[in-house]
Amino acid sequence: MLNPPPKDTSAFLAFDRSGLAMRASHLLVAVLVVAALGFAAAGAALNDTFFMRLATEALILGGFALSVDILLGYTGLLSLGHALYFGFGAYVSALVLKETSSFWAAMGAVLVSTLVFGFFTGLIANRVRGVYFALVTFGLAQVAAKAVYNTRSLGASDGLIGIPIVPINLGLMTVMSNAPVAFFLFTLAFVVLLYVAAAYLLDTSFGRVLGALRANEHRVPFLGYSTHRARLLIYVFAAVIAALSGALYPMLRGFVSPELMFFATSGNAVITVVIGGVGTLAGALYGSVILTVLKSVIGTMTEHHLIVIGVLFMAVVIFLPKGLMGLVRPRIARLLGGGAR
Repeated sequence: MLNPPPKDTSAFLAFDRSGLAMRASHLLVAVLVVAALGFAAAGAALNDTFFMRLATEALILGGFALSVDILLGYTGLLSLGHALYFGFGAYVSALVLKETSSFWAAMGAVLVSTLVFGFFTGLIANRVRGVYFALVTFGLAQVAAKAVYNTRSLGASDGLIGIPIVPINLGLMTVMSNAPVAFFLFTLAFVVLLYVAAAYLLDTSFGRVLGALRANEHRVPFLGYSTHRARLLIYVFAAVIAALSGALYPMLRGFVSPELMFFATSGNAVITVVIGGVGTLAGALYGSVILTVLKSVIGTMTEHHLIVIGVLFMAVVIFLPKGLMGLVRPRIARLLGGGAR
């Protein structure tokens, strides 16, 4: 366990600002949840299917972006192949669901297999630092994607199709994966739980170690902590978050394809985090909603929507380097702190 915050004024204020920033993120997520509930009510009233399922996909991708932000924003690790775990979770879930339509069996299989898979791939990725880490993660994802692409038992380039409708037994009620509003609300609750788990972990003494790793990794061993162990643990945790999010994808779409592991999927997640705000957690969820809406709207106008997304990304990097939530969250934190700077 880390010692309590030092009593010197500067260190205490830094610790207090960190707590206020996390509380501001919680408030932003609460606002998003309220807006999502209103959207669900409107969808139910209009008996809408398309936009509800699109919003559900945005939430699933938001959970994936959350895992990327855990690495990039809190540990300083840029993974260009994190889609490996998103796709891995989707494929494991699909394979289990084709044998049995049990939601809990699928999620249990994804959790256990990702813990093992993430541990061994993490041992490989965490042997290097900086740009080499990004390249190694990119290589791992490319190897896995090509292996899946050429494996006939996994559907090869066509992927796995015909995933059955999944009944999700919650005890008092059962949610069907083909019910647009109900599955949207379930996905919302699931992603919020992932956010809560991530926020709780990052607010512990282990989270302080990760902050120290990002600030100066070479000094952490002098505090008595293993840098390799901390990096490996957070890498596996981020892999599990990505895989659990991916496990919902075949339930929503009824199929999975190797494209879920391609670089484009990882790149979109990084863009999502940068637009929303690196190191804010809430920004990953907001960024996913914004990017999904933009793709849907602009995609109906032109097939060159990626150009618009690219221009938006560059504009955010240049004019809003801390992202949208990086602009909003400090102001909310100041309000929560009574206006203290």
